Amino acid sequence: MKIRNYWNLRDFGASTWENASRPVRVAIALISIVLVGLLPFMGGSILATPIASFDAVLVYPVGMFVLMSLGLNIVVGKSGMLDLGYVAFFAIGAYTMAILGTTTGLNTWEIMPIGIAFAMTAGVLLGIPTLRLRGDYLAIVTLGFGEIVRLVVLNSSWSKGPNGIANIPMPPNLGPLKFELENQKVFFWVVMAMIMLTIWMIRRLTVRRPGRAWEAIRQDEDAAELMGVPTLKYKIWSFTLGAAVGGAAGVLYASKNLYIAPEMFTLNVSILILACVVFGGIGNIWGVVVGATILGYLPDRIRFISDARLLVFGLVLVIVMNFRPDGLLPRKKREKAIVKKGANA
Repeated sequence: MKIRNYWNLRDFGASTWENASRPVRVAIALISIVLVGLLPFMGGSILATPIASFDAVLVYPVGMFVLMSLGLNIVVGKSGMLDLGYVAFFAIGAYTMAILGTTTGLNTWEIMPIGIAFAMTAGVLLGIPTLRLRGDYLAIVTLGFGEIVRLVVLNSSWSKGPNGIANIPMPPNLGPLKFELENQKVFFWVVMAMIMLTIWMIRRLTVRRPGRAWEAIRQDEDAAELMGVPTLKYKIWSFTLGAAVGGAAGVLYASKNLYIAPEMFTLNVSILILACVVFGGIGNIWGVVVGATILGYLPDRIRFISDARLLVFGLVLVIVMNFRPDGLLPRKKREKAIVKKGANA
C-alpha cells in the first residue's frame, strides 16, 4: 500500500508540474538548482561517505555517471539502439585531455572542444558502417569497438601503455573559483552545469525533427523507413551526440583525476552506465538522473562493509527491477504527446 501511495504521489507531482504556469516552473527549477548546488556542503550529514570525501564522490562517480548516462540515453533510450562500448568515447576524451594537457600549453577549457570533436568523429566513423545493424549484432560491434580502443591505448607508446599518463594539469581557475584536489566543490558545479546543458539539449531536440525521428526508429525502424524517415542519418545523429557527451565527460575526468590508465576504461564501465539508464527508466531524462545518482552513490555509501557491498548493490538492482521492470521513473506516454505536439507546431 505504501509503495502504491508513493507512485500515486509521484504521478500527482508530475501532473502538477505540467499544469503549473511558466513563472512557477521557473521558480521551482531555480530552487532545485540551488539546492543541488549546495549538496557539496552536506558532507557532515548522514549523506557523508565513510572513506572518500563527499564532494569528491559527488563529482565521480555520481556526477560523471549522471552525465554519461544522459549521453548514453540518447542512443539507448531515445533511438532504441543497444550500445555496449560507450566507455570508448569516455576514454577518447580522457586521453585527448591527457596527451594535449601534458605536451602542449592548452588548458582544460581549450582542450574540451577538441576532445568532444574527436569523440564525435569516432562516433561518425563507427556509426556509418555499423548502424545498419540492429539488436544483438549492433551490441556486439559496439562492445568490440570499446575493447579495441582500450587495447590500442594499452599497447601504444604515445599513450604510455599500461603505465598510463600522469601529471595531467587541473583546469585553470574560474575567477574567484579555484579548482583544488582536496576541495572539489568547483568540479561538482562544473559537472552540474554540463549536466544542465545536456538536459537542455536533449529536451530541445526531443520536440523537434530529430526527436520525432528517434521516436519513430525506436518504435519500429522498418515502419519509419517506409514513412520516409532517413533512419541511418538520425541514428548517426544520435550516436554522435551521445559520443560528444561521453567525450566531454572524459576530458573533465582526466583533468580532475590528474592520472589515467587503460584499466579505468573497461567494459565494466559501459555496463554500469547502461545499468544506470535501465535502472532509472529508459528514455526518461529524470529517471536516468535518479538511477545514475543512486547507482553512483550507493557503492561508496556502503563501502564500510567491504566486498559485501557488491552483494547489497546487486540485491538492490534485482529487487527494484522486479518491482519496477521499466525502471524507477519509466518513460511516460505524455512524452509521446509532447513529440506529437512538436510535430504539429
